[in-house]
Amino acid sequence: MKKVAVGIAVAVFVLAGVTLFAMKKRTPRSAPLDPAPRAVVEHLRRDVGALCAIGERNTVVPETLAAAAHHIERSLKDAGYQVERQTYTVMRDDVQADNVIAELRGSEEIVVIGAHYDAVDGTMGADDNASGVAALLELARRFAKTKPRRTLRFVAFANEEPPHFQSQDMGSWQYAKRCRDRNEKIVAMVSLETIGYYDDRPGSQQYPGPLAAFFPNTGNFIAFASNVGSRPLLNRAVKAFQSTTQFPIESAALPEAVPGIGWSDQWSFWQFGWPAIMVTDTAPFRNPHYHRPSDQPDTLDYERLAHVTLGMEGVVRALAE
Repeated sequence: MKKVAVGIAVAVFVLAGVTLFAMKKRTPRSAPLDPAPRAVVEHLRRDVGALCAIGERNTVVPETLAAAAHHIERSLKDAGYQVERQTYTVMRDDVQADNVIAELRGSEEIVVIGAHYDAVDGTMGADDNASGVAALLELARRFAKTKPRRTLRFVAFANEEPPHFQSQDMGSWQYAKRCRDRNEKIVAMVSLETIGYYDDRPGSQQYPGPLAAFFPNTGNFIAFASNVGSRPLLNRAVKAFQSTTQFPIESAALPEAVPGIGWSDQWSFWQFGWPAIMVTDTAPFRNPHYHRPSDQPDTLDYERLAHVTLGMEGVVRALAE
């Protein structure tokens, strides 16, 4: 049985390597970027700091999870949104949790931009995932007065982290199921996941298995990743990002069995057959503070986080129109 498992793993990585030539996209390294708008940098710094000041955000300490949801709700209301909460019971812990939702109504086709606001037990989760939530809130502010052709939803999810990871207790799974139960038409989902940590040292970027042969070993880029079925969405998102910013990007559509490809809320949407991608700094493959108490606000690069957020503005605009 062990030999069979090893053989399957090798086959998956060989398939991943072969398909990379057709599926990966790259923005070549270019001259240094202009400074990001100072207001955007400070908004991101403020929201990361506010979430981390709340402390651990998980069902072990449900009061802090609720406090984080309140901060997100207040921020969205301040931006002019009517905010909805999807409250559900977390079966494993027998506590309640909330997804926080803001919508710009357009057509029946729906684009979901999501980020999980919980943090693993024992850490404040600055990169994982206050960085993604801060970008979500900034994007919501920047779109608040627009009228997109497609319906645009900004959703902050509870309970992405273990022990709820890849289970029905994930807030994103609960939300995706509700969308299906309502026969809603989700045409794209983008998961903003750990997007604030960058490292210019050669050798700072790691990869699972043989994937290192296909990607740079310096962790100064943003990564777009998806399963194979979401490749058209991935390609469109990459193109929109590249047309908005010169920030370096790597991307690939890979089998879901490749470690890391399904490690966030996009996984929940795949379970219901919808196209979804993840935007990430690659988390444990780069960040030494991942899931540690040292995942603190002062470890993030807010200038680069701002550039990624502004690049994502172009992606959201393209998907919404």
